Amino acid sequence: MKTYIALLKGINVGGHKKVPMIDLRNLLEKEGFQNVQTYIQSGNVILQTSESNKLEIEEYISKAIQSHFGFEVSVLVKTRTELLNIFEKSPFNEEKKKASYFMMLHDEPKAEVVREASQKVYEGEEYHIINDCIYYFHDKGLGKAKFNVNFFERKFQTFATARNYNTMLKLLSLSED
Repeated sequence: MKTYIALLKGINVGGHKKVPMIDLRNLLEKEGFQNVQTYIQSGNVILQTSESNKLEIEEYISKAIQSHFGFEVSVLVKTRTELLNIFEKSPFNEEKKKASYFMMLHDEPKAEVVREASQKVYEGEEYHIINDCIYYFHDKGLGKAKFNVNFFERKFQTFATARNYNTMLKLLSLSED
């Protein structure tokens, strides 16, 4: 059995796509996943499975949610090693890193599109696109930002889901063997 971290996009936000974590855990266990844990209400799941194809795991979770809850949810699955690499590659100093967000992309964008997207900047906002992650910092917090996940999703033609520093730390801790 291998441990994976499944990041669900856009559940329990503003009263939309409500998914109680106990129901999600029970659903995934019923679907055959082992040692299912959730962290906070925003769609962070640590689970184990013998399946090794992450795309199939994503599709399986997404279809189970669609069938049980009645709506679509984008799912991004990472191994602990992949999540740790993303966390450690943050280009920010420790102070900024602790206040930053990790916008993880489902698909790595093409270099020319990254160059084009990198031309757009706003005062107080800083971001770096490295492989399949956008490391994002705003001096007044994400709620005040002009950039958002939707901008990058449109630009890169893939979905993204963001997690803050503390959530990343907790997911890494919960997924330790």
